[in-house]
Amino acid sequence: MISAANVTVRYGKKTLFEDVSIKFKEGSRYGLIGANGSGKSTFLKVLAGLEQPSQGVVSIDKGMKLGFLKQDHYEYENVSIMNTVLMGNPELWEVAKERDRLYSLPEMTDEEGILSGELEEKFADLNGYEAESYAGGLLEGLGIPSSIHSEEMSKITGGFKLRVLLAQVLFLKPEILLLDEPTNNLDIKTINWLEEFLTDYSGVVIVISHDRHFINSIATDIADLDYNVIRIYPGNYDDYMEASTMAREQLVNENKRTKEKISELQDFVNRFSANASKAKQATSRARLIDKLKSGQIEIKPTSRVSPYIRFKMAKPLGKDVITATEISKSYANPIFKDFTISITKGEKVGIVGTNGVGKTTLLRCLLKVDEPDSGKVEHGQSMTLSYFPQDHKDGIGTDATTLIEWLYRFAPAGTDTTVIRGLLGRMLFSGDMAQKPTTVLSGGEKSRLIISRMIMAEDNVLALDEPTNHLDLESIEALNYSLGIYEGTVIFVSHDREFVSSLATRIIEVTPSGIIDFKGTYEEYLEKEGSYSKSK
Repeated sequence: MISAANVTVRYGKKTLFEDVSIKFKEGSRYGLIGANGSGKSTFLKVLAGLEQPSQGVVSIDKGMKLGFLKQDHYEYENVSIMNTVLMGNPELWEVAKERDRLYSLPEMTDEEGILSGELEEKFADLNGYEAESYAGGLLEGLGIPSSIHSEEMSKITGGFKLRVLLAQVLFLKPEILLLDEPTNNLDIKTINWLEEFLTDYSGVVIVISHDRHFINSIATDIADLDYNVIRIYPGNYDDYMEASTMAREQLVNENKRTKEKISELQDFVNRFSANASKAKQATSRARLIDKLKSGQIEIKPTSRVSPYIRFKMAKPLGKDVITATEISKSYANPIFKDFTISITKGEKVGIVGTNGVGKTTLLRCLLKVDEPDSGKVEHGQSMTLSYFPQDHKDGIGTDATTLIEWLYRFAPAGTDTTVIRGLLGRMLFSGDMAQKPTTVLSGGEKSRLIISRMIMAEDNVLALDEPTNHLDLESIEALNYSLGIYEGTVIFVSHDREFVSSLATRIIEVTPSGIIDFKGTYEEYLEKEGSYSKSK
């Protein structure tokens, strides 16, 4: 359906990928994975025709429609939500516009009457009469209620704009669907809807996502972009991890056996090359050594690197950590009312819920970053807090300073800069990267810098608001593990189900009708609520 032949992309001296030849099969769903900066998004843009490769060609079977999730969330600000989705099928949209123009005329000429008849027939052939119903179903599945479908795009938040653009891509019903981080800013329930939609999809799907649960649920194959090449592994992400590890181990073992054989042959050559009766055998073994050496496969170290994250506590934590008594908060509408909770030492509390329901507001009130309208929040006397905000501007600021200067601001008195550099190195900011201005960092780099500050603080309570949004899989796994073994209390907001499921010992779900407080894992909570379903 879609294929790449000898595709290479270079930017100056940097090669992102080279001589990539790959055919994506109908009915398959590919998870495109790779380290940050490896070129995943660029490869999708090349497939979509939005960027031209340095060499090579992309071929799409005749008659196949291609849909690509747009990253410009503000392209349709003055267009209604419904029309934005309908514009996903350009042919239908143009027919509908011309048809509506003709019908708005006070009277038609004979030519215009004939044209309107032709347009009516074409409109029907393009399923125009069912278009709004289908578009509405997509929007509602993505959590956008019918009551706002006529509103302009400028009236909704960035997360909801992404949902509308996703609906726009799906509306075209393309045979080839390219999605770059479609789960960003989607809540858990909407991600579940998208999973079900994609698993029933009959065309080719190629997805970039850092959500391990999502990739595991939808992928039939993994396309691994590592060291300038793409390799296909059958199965989902867990299958890929097992297969790639096994393949690497086999290669290491084969090379080890080859080296042992070469060493054995070399001993013979060294001993008998000067012996006239053994010279012929020695020459033969020397040739075999050359053959074995030329046949060895180079094992490159992976381009993937993981930060080393370990959170320690400088001060022991008492039993009582956060106590909230009948707290309420409203903005235009009530967010929560008369909520009471006691969070204790060692708990790992996951706050979940649909977008816009008030998860961040609740977290900020519990942390005393924001004050509730009524009620009381008390912190334990021994509590010290590190906070990872959802907005990086709140976590880092906007002034231009280098990484090392920024982190040094938060260091204990007398800390040597070598300690700061060492911490930055463990968080993948080695060498000259420590001198980069904070203003030019990517989203993932900003997240790692905020985590660096939290590591250095050695506080006994960690609060994180959507920490996985910009991190790659390796960084998410490192953060996940470190929080799991951390002995203090963790409170976090997340839409990443793998993260929530593997970490939370207590679930707080914020809903429009109130807050549910459940002591147990996320799976136990879903089972209790009757909405548990195993990964496909």
